[in-house]
Amino acid sequence: MNNNNAQIGKLAPDFEAAAVFDEELGKIRLSDYRKKKYVVLFFYPLNFTFVCPTEITSFSDRFEEFSSLDTEILGVSVDSEYSHLAWLQIQRDEGGLGLLKYPLVSDLKKEISHSYNVLDESGVALRGLFIIDKKGIIQYATTNNLSVGRSVDETLRILQAVQYVNENPDEVCPADWEPGDETIYL
Repeated sequence: MNNNNAQIGKLAPDFEAAAVFDEELGKIRLSDYRKKKYVVLFFYPLNFTFVCPTEITSFSDRFEEFSSLDTEILGVSVDSEYSHLAWLQIQRDEGGLGLLKYPLVSDLKKEISHSYNVLDESGVALRGLFIIDKKGIIQYATTNNLSVGRSVDETLRILQAVQYVNENPDEVCPADWEPGDETIYL
């Protein structure tokens, strides 16, 4: 595990951790996505809570939009991989998540949350979200308190803006920019 803390414009702290995907236990290494995909890395406080499933399932329901933008989604909490698996095995209409289209990562030792500066004093992760480019550089970061969920629409918009300026380094995207809108030339 990289001991550097997460900062915009810097290499994202790497990690290898237990994860659950498609009801299978395995390992995820962030650096495996470098040179291959963008990554939306989001942290949530705990499994079996109130706001978390709304975010987790919303990202899954829109996964194809992220995938079409050459982007992987990774959800992280301080729960064990076994807790993740149990939550995934409960259908949505019964209070669970059902099947997701991306992995849930276990940060039981709280090292990942700490390295991304989202671990609060109670020992759970705040709602941090990071967009990491194909070079492994953090291009965007936001953190919400525990009781406010994030917007999948805004995450997609920011991802598209980040990708646009990475592909067009002589342009910048103004406030509320959407794909197809005018940019500003430097």
